[in-house]
Amino acid sequence: MAGKVAETGTGMGAGTDAMANAEADVMRVWFRFLRMHQRVSMAMTARLRTIGLSVPQFDLLSTLSEREGITQSELAEKLYVTKGNVSGLVDRLVEAGMVERRAIANDRRSYALHLTAHGRELADKGLEAQRHYVRGTLGKLGGSDIAQLDRLILAWRDAVRRDLAAPTPGA
Repeated sequence: MAGKVAETGTGMGAGTDAMANAEADVMRVWFRFLRMHQRVSMAMTARLRTIGLSVPQFDLLSTLSEREGITQSELAEKLYVTKGNVSGLVDRLVEAGMVERRAIANDRRSYALHLTAHGRELADKGLEAQRHYVRGTLGKLGGSDIAQLDRLILAWRDAVRRDLAAPTPGA
């Protein structure tokens, strides 16, 4: 153990060095993830612009393409945004002829959201652009790599969910 302490020059011991290295590895992976997310977001933003959509517009249209007839509140929940953000975006997409609001029987305050033919066409083009990008990037990984990445992402997602459910320290 003395050799390890001398090599690192920290005087903390091998156990502490291993913890520091593990922490450095976690932070390195974290920053790689953030940088990759930024690059992927920029690439998809550019592709969506070529068909005349922003990322928020595409998110809304693609969500409606999977589940038409939901309310603005349900849509906001699915998109992880506020009702106010969805309301303004829906207003603009209604004005652009991509989305329509339909009355819901026995509910005067809510409307069901539906794609117009134009909205469906743009959603389909955006989804195809997304599929093409994913096939050309993530799709280049082998099946076992995809399976391992999926397991790791699910484990990370579960850790995030536990963290969000835990009481905030000092609150």
